[in-house]
Amino acid sequence: MGFGFRLLEDKDYETLCIWWKWWRFQAPPKDYLPEDGCGGIMITKDGIDICAGFLFLNNSKICWLEYIISNPEYRENDRKEALGFLINNLCYIAKNRGYKAVFTSLKNENLIKSYEEEGFSKGTSNTTEMTLLL
Repeated sequence: MGFGFRLLEDKDYETLCIWWKWWRFQAPPKDYLPEDGCGGIMITKDGIDICAGFLFLNNSKICWLEYIISNPEYRENDRKEALGFLINNLCYIAKNRGYKAVFTSLKNENLIKSYEEEGFSKGTSNTTEMTLLL
């Protein structure tokens, strides 16, 4: 059986937080995520949640794909393929909503390779993320 995907639901946030913690990544507050944590998709296979990600949409022609995370307990050989399926589907959604470009910011080398394999090109390297809490 192949991959499927579904829209994220409110109950998924707790699972995603566990995954982010396992990967040593600070979970974003739920209200920082699109649609209060439901503005993304989950990739599944045989009833198992494999990976998820979010699209940050706005009123320009570029959107932001971020907070990609995977189930640390899913160790099947098709894990990388599932990430590609996730990236492709999020980009498909963006294109169908009229966006002309998708931006992301990455640090993990394996994830960078996955994005490159899906057609993304590297922009600036060695940048620093900056945040101001209001």
